[in-house]
Amino acid sequence: MYVPKHFSQSDADELGALIRDHPFATLAWSGSDGVDAMHLPLLLCGSDSGQRLLGHVAKANSVWQAVPDGDPVLAIFHGPNQYISPNYYATKQEHGRVVPTWNYAVVHVRGRVYFKHDADEIRTILQALTSQHESDQRKPWGIEDAPEKYTRTLLRAIVGLELQIDSIEGKWKLSQNQPVENRRSVRDALSSKSDTSSAQMIALMPDPE
Repeated sequence: MYVPKHFSQSDADELGALIRDHPFATLAWSGSDGVDAMHLPLLLCGSDSGQRLLGHVAKANSVWQAVPDGDPVLAIFHGPNQYISPNYYATKQEHGRVVPTWNYAVVHVRGRVYFKHDADEIRTILQALTSQHESDQRKPWGIEDAPEKYTRTLLRAIVGLELQIDSIEGKWKLSQNQPVENRRSVRDALSSKSDTSSAQMIALMPDPE
């Protein structure tokens, strides 16, 4: 990924927060048929042995047959993004030398993928994913809430996925290359909008100096 220095994000807490807040990832790999990709939620986990991403796919999805265990893959997490109009820039009135752009935050995770076929391992992955995504429910749903026979049937229809992380790279393109008056005016313009993505982007933007 091309990352100019002023857009680089290396803070581990910030990178982890974006992954947790925007877990629906694009997973890409290069196989015998060329480059391919799929889309799935992934959970970031850490341990003494290193960081991992966990997920699962349908057994009918041939990715677990096409990609050998240990092969390199790339997981892309897309954070908030916004079109930035030239009208947002305070300097437009001064000299007019402004053009549209797109602001965004993304995280690229590179690592080696391993597929899990053991029912107990798959169940552990599902429990971790469910615990994360049910955490905002008044009464969180758990796998044990479904009939065991039904659960066992579903477990036979999926394959677990573990990505052992080699590197995490972030790019926060948030108008840092603009003069301070434009950074302020972009923030003000986004503040006037009511959509969730604008609010999320403002939360990521550093305070103008």
